[in-house]
Amino acid sequence: MRCTTAQEAAAIARHLAAHVALSRAEPGCLSFEVWQTDDPLVWRVEERFASRAAFDAHQRRTRASPWWAATAVIPRCYTITDG
Repeated sequence: MRCTTAQEAAAIARHLAAHVALSRAEPGCLSFEVWQTDDPLVWRVEERFASRAAFDAHQRRTRASPWWAATAVIPRCYTITDG
């Protein structure tokens, strides 16, 4: 996630603990890690799910969450791999 302002980074920090806890509790979540890089406006996300269906369910849940409401404007640059 690449924030453009300190306020966006603060929104991530404010909602991150709940987002991570809810994501890790989802069926099929094998790992879910988010951390701030050396650049305070860039956050790295690494997540693994047991199946594409579990990942898709995660995406649906997050779109209806306070996390998404607070962070939807922040660009995400990611790659999805199956395997």
